[in-house]
Amino acid sequence: MRKIALIVLVSLIVAGFAMTTCYAASAKDDAKAMVKKTAAFLKTAGKEKTLAEISNPKGQFVKGELYIFAIDMNGITLAHGANPKLVGKNMLDLKDPDGKFFIKEFISTARKGSGWVDYKWTNPVSKKIEEKTSYIESAGDFLLAAGVYK
Repeated sequence: MRKIALIVLVSLIVAGFAMTTCYAASAKDDAKAMVKKTAAFLKTAGKEKTLAEISNPKGQFVKGELYIFAIDMNGITLAHGANPKLVGKNMLDLKDPDGKFFIKEFISTARKGSGWVDYKWTNPVSKKIEEKTSYIESAGDFLLAAGVYK
């Protein structure tokens, strides 16, 4: 009986890890897809309308914890789906709690075209600092990004 209980327990733990991994992959796919959708919107609607739509908390680029933000290549936030107070602020020298200059890494990643950046940020839903990874993509003179909390 103990052996069966142990097997069931191990199976549940393995299943839990598998589900977490699937969720994380799915969430990352959602973030990347939202950035791609925003980039397509930018091509048809232009920069001004796109930045306004990104900053609209009820707009198409905000879905719970998932939101788009745009930062120029000097570190100035142009639009932010979760925190409008950041718009217009220079974030270039901002560090996460571990001392990482993640905005500089965003810009470096955008200059290469696209990629993922890991850092810590306040989750707008939980209000806690959490590990996050963001997909960054160049949009000409600025970058588009969306991230998921790990």
